[in-house]
Amino acid sequence: MPPRRIGDADSDSDVSILDDFDGVGRGKGKGKGKAIDRRVKDKGKGKAKEQPYAWEAAYTRSWDTVQEDEAGSLQGAVQELIARGRRRRLLAPASAIRRTIIRHLILVIDLSSSMMDRDMRPTRFDLMLQYAREFIIEWFDQNPLGQIGIVGMRSGLGERIGEMTGNPQEVLKAISERHKLEPGGEPSLQNAIDMARSSMSHLPVHSSREITIIFGSLTTCDPGNIHDTLEDCIKDRIRISIVALAAEMKICRDLCDKTGGQFGVALNEGHFKDLLFELIPPPVARALARTGGAPANPAADLMIMGFPTRLPDTSPPGLCVCHSKLKSEGFLCPRCRAKVCDVPTDCDICGLMIVSSPHLARSYHHLFPVKAYQAVISLEDTPNPAPSCHGCSTAFREAAPAMANTSDGMSPLGRYRCPDCHNDFCTDCDVFVHDVVHCCPGCGK
Repeated sequence: MPPRRIGDADSDSDVSILDDFDGVGRGKGKGKGKAIDRRVKDKGKGKAKEQPYAWEAAYTRSWDTVQEDEAGSLQGAVQELIARGRRRRLLAPASAIRRTIIRHLILVIDLSSSMMDRDMRPTRFDLMLQYAREFIIEWFDQNPLGQIGIVGMRSGLGERIGEMTGNPQEVLKAISERHKLEPGGEPSLQNAIDMARSSMSHLPVHSSREITIIFGSLTTCDPGNIHDTLEDCIKDRIRISIVALAAEMKICRDLCDKTGGQFGVALNEGHFKDLLFELIPPPVARALARTGGAPANPAADLMIMGFPTRLPDTSPPGLCVCHSKLKSEGFLCPRCRAKVCDVPTDCDICGLMIVSSPHLARSYHHLFPVKAYQAVISLEDTPNPAPSCHGCSTAFREAAPAMANTSDGMSPLGRYRCPDCHNDFCTDCDVFVHDVVHCCPGCGK
């Protein structure tokens, strides 16, 4: 075997050994200089091939979303985020609108090979799973009377990942094992929508039927005419919303427009989350076309609900009707006295819808949203302005800064006034009242 030459070195380790040999044998010669240059060049290639750490991937393009102002502060970026939320809140209807508070949602996730693209860090698939978990938690927090099921699109088939349930822990458990959701093959919109539609065929008319699709591919492998599936969804009053990660497709736009859903294409990671979380509030109830002289928007009918009795942990164990397991804690159905594990749910024995009063109150605030607070520009028209926030008692600043921005509904004084009780609130309390509390502390509305 011929001896290895210096020019045949491919790795950093080989180059370093040869450089040490050259430094001892040749001294200060031209060969050493060439070896040093080659070592620098090879090390540069090795660093270019290195993969970033997981914690580095989240901050790869952070400078695209956060910009410093002239003074080098990030206060302007924070105010821009708050202003964006206020613009969205001001555009939302502040009056009482008829909404469907008992929701049934099928979340369809794309498990095709296109989800392994790295245009969103770390990959589309990993980012989708992360946002899906956050979406499920927030969705159940805002819609405690609803239920969610999970369907996947992989290898041209629709795959049932999680059954429809009102327990968020069971939904999160269905998508917790990543190795069972490994992407592959092509997606099929028609098969996934047909599977989701069959899961909601037994639902009552007073509940909403929604399908939310996270779609990352530019193709769909369908066994038949997908427009027939679209007509069936329109007939069954199923609302389809799609969040696309690649580009807009004509069939995706038709599915959303003709069923009354929302469609959007994610520009980046933050926009992807915004599009997904816009689907959390309950949709506006659509008026039904009636025949025979009946009104188009009939009066609401009464629903039968039951408030269960909660059993303590020290109660004697008994079999639950949902899992057939011996448990001490649980809830008793007020009609048939059957034992269930969690609420809200439908009793498996008598079919009664079992809810608790906090769940009912949590769903009620969507029907009567808090009015948007008015930004206070100046205090000239206010005879005795409050020195501190009505919510947290934080002192307001007396004068506006010199370079204050009054656009986008932002107050230069940091004051936001309730139009009903005329109490002033700070920026943090304004966001907290409208996003978390959903009730004005000043007037109780």
